[in-house]
Amino acid sequence: MDTQRRSGEDGPAPFRSSRFFCVGSKWYFTTREGFDSGPFASRQRAETGLRRFLHVVRLLPEEQQVH
Repeated sequence: MDTQRRSGEDGPAPFRSSRFFCVGSKWYFTTREGFDSGPFASRQRAETGLRRFLHVVRLLPEEQQVH
């Protein structure tokens, strides 16, 4: 379990689990908002997909960003 605090969090750190999961032989990542993305051929490709997703989210204007 990840117990590190994120920017803007107060109080005890909430439970966190891995953003990555495997169904059959296909890998997926999930966002805090509950969006699942995939399938990817490997966990490494799912990790790359998550990095790309987060990069795009950071490019959005503040009012359109996923929180």
